[in-house]
Amino acid sequence: MNDLRFPTGADNAELAPVLTLAEQLATMHAADAIELLNELELSESIEILADMPHEHAVLILDQPELHDAAGIIKGLPAETARQLLDAMSIDRVTDIFHEFDTESRARLVVGLGPETTAALRKLLRYPPHTAGSLMTTEFVSVPSNWTAAQTLQHIREVERSRETIYAIYVTDPAAKNLLRVVTLRRLITSEPDASIMSVGRDVAPVTVAPLTDQEDVARLFRKHDLLAVPVVNDGDQIIGIVTVDDVIDAMTQEMTEDTLKFGGMEALNKPYMQIGFVQMLRKRAGWLGVLFLSEMLTASAMQHFEGELEKAVVLTLFIPLIMSSGGNSGSQATSLLIRALALQELRLKDWWRVALREIPTGLVLGSFLGLIGVVRIATWQMLGLYDYGPHWPLVAATVGTALIGIVTFGSLAGSMLPFAMQKLGFDPASASAPFVATLVDVTGLVIYFSIALIILSGTLL
Repeated sequence: MNDLRFPTGADNAELAPVLTLAEQLATMHAADAIELLNELELSESIEILADMPHEHAVLILDQPELHDAAGIIKGLPAETARQLLDAMSIDRVTDIFHEFDTESRARLVVGLGPETTAALRKLLRYPPHTAGSLMTTEFVSVPSNWTAAQTLQHIREVERSRETIYAIYVTDPAAKNLLRVVTLRRLITSEPDASIMSVGRDVAPVTVAPLTDQEDVARLFRKHDLLAVPVVNDGDQIIGIVTVDDVIDAMTQEMTEDTLKFGGMEALNKPYMQIGFVQMLRKRAGWLGVLFLSEMLTASAMQHFEGELEKAVVLTLFIPLIMSSGGNSGSQATSLLIRALALQELRLKDWWRVALREIPTGLVLGSFLGLIGVVRIATWQMLGLYDYGPHWPLVAATVGTALIGIVTFGSLAGSMLPFAMQKLGFDPASASAPFVATLVDVTGLVIYFSIALIILSGTLL
């Protein structure tokens, strides 16, 4: 598997020395090498990483795009794994340790360097999806009594072991609390003997607490156009930084989870092709079962109106139309509100404003769809494409009026459900489109047949 031959050129028939696949990947960009590794079996990836030059193996393992990095590390010889972990960025090591089982953690933590061990102890105590779990302790920090020249010399000495050098954090020499953030651009354009405090802008640094939710951290990055944000403790002492690439990776994962919830299933913790058959069934069966049981209420509603259906079979022709229109309007409203809540464009207290906005919106949209339904029935009747009976104008009025009521209810219910989920402490994304559609389907049938009883009473019913 690992032997590949490459021609040296067209000038002779000789072949270059045999290159292993590990050596070939080591000559590629990390992103390209990762794409190839992700297509291989885990055992092959382990073998290649073990044969790869140390520095390039570290570079590849440091990238979150590499699938099952934890599995690769676990499969390597313990000493090799520890050497790689010691050389990797500490935030990436923390992510990998979160995926380890207890036995693997205990086996690999023994023998790690003291700096890596201390950083792991600090970072692993923070819950997932918080600033503390995303941060790295590898940042550039200098005391406030240094000059620009001293700071630049310090950066030259430590830059290889730091996550980023674009921001320099200035602290009080005694209290160690964060005073200022200096950008590398301002530093290299300043006079060498200038005080580091005079180089940075005299504004309070933007900081986050270690338990700040990653979505709030992402909003700060967007609001202030940051490359990194310091994480400070209660004493305003910097304990780490969160970099923009870590935030992007975290938000990409969170958006993936939300997208899957919109589709009515549990979030996958691995790429699609790496999910086992049984695990895939478990992820999908639960929600499908819940939605199926919910849809049974639709059958119950139809059974309740069984007598009306026997008298006016023509009403059954429009049940799919009625149900889909209500579900679609509810799903639209839910998607809009989940997005607005995620971006903090709306607060829980704004629910009544949303309701006042969705009711007239639903009435207008329902009237629009109702008009289309009435025109469709009238056109088919007049052109002789279908005979809806002598009372077809009443049938058309029933469908049109029902659409107004159902679309309005769907818009209102779909917009209120995310508020209710958030109020109860659940993720609003759990108010997925299939769940909303099921809710509106059942209610839509009740609205439809109730209106039919009012309009068609004494004629078809």
